[in-house]
Amino acid sequence: MSTNQKHITFWNGEKMPIVGLGTWQSSREEIETAINAALEAGYRHMDAAYNYLNEDAIGEVLQRWIEAGKVKREELFIVTKLPMIGNRPEDVEKFLKKSLAALRLDYIDLYLIHAPVGLIGKHDTDVFPHDAQGFAMIDMKTNLVELWKSMENQVDAGLVKSIGISNFNEEQISRIINNARIKPANVQVELHVQFQQKSLREFCKKHELTICAYAPLGSPGRNDFYSKLGLKPPVAIPDLFTHPVVVKIAEKHKKSSTQVLLRYLIELGVAVIPKSVNPERIHANFQVFDFSLSVVDMAQLGQLDQGDAGCTFDFSTFFKGMDKHPENPYPNRVKGIVP
Repeated sequence: MSTNQKHITFWNGEKMPIVGLGTWQSSREEIETAINAALEAGYRHMDAAYNYLNEDAIGEVLQRWIEAGKVKREELFIVTKLPMIGNRPEDVEKFLKKSLAALRLDYIDLYLIHAPVGLIGKHDTDVFPHDAQGFAMIDMKTNLVELWKSMENQVDAGLVKSIGISNFNEEQISRIINNARIKPANVQVELHVQFQQKSLREFCKKHELTICAYAPLGSPGRNDFYSKLGLKPPVAIPDLFTHPVVVKIAEKHKKSSTQVLLRYLIELGVAVIPKSVNPERIHANFQVFDFSLSVVDMAQLGQLDQGDAGCTFDFSTFFKGMDKHPENPYPNRVKGIVP
């Protein structure tokens, strides 16, 4: 792959910057610092979600940059997601318009169904609803095909340019494709050097779907996240930075382990959205276009894949009882929290 590839191209011709900024777990104060630092470093792809409850903070920063003439709206690529409490055809437009208002935008570049399981919230910000016993308030009537038709309507209305899915399995993606008038443009899933999703990547290539990797560095910040919640991590969070293979390749290229981990996925043709609120790290995460990995490097990193054993995100911690839902995408690997 060319070292200067900076976009991936959807089947509809839209181009998504291959490196974006993740915003999960970021507070309002952190968002302001992070978005400013990212825009200054050259990022134009921002990954958001209604579930993160911080879209308004992102919107404030974007609005300031646009109004100051420092960036044009058409230069930005903004992704956000339909919350699980909105996984009903009649709720898609409502939650999309809430995101548009918070982000202060007229359209979204890529709108994703955040996860295939529907939840029943008590109100519009009850994004992780639970009953008194701690069980998730699951909507057992989730209909993915009808939900997708409503997503297509948002494209027709000009509110979104492209639509896609997140945390879906191959069977669910196939069902969408087979019933779609407008097929998905992008699939966002956990993907990193120890969980390389080879089967899904081959499937998506066959169907001309692009992939975006969340947790491309293994999401090491989750240790603090769990600690603040008073929870023990349901699985060990991998330390990919100090893996001897990664370190050796980084030293050879005079790059950091982080940059090698991101570059590996980029050379696979996968977009990455590393999350950080540290300006120095945000800048460093974008410095991945001035080197390339050799065939040997790629082969060595490819051997670090652990298959499904490398998965660290799923539904169990916040969604007790998820195994009862017919659209639970990963019934055989229930591990962590879906971002």
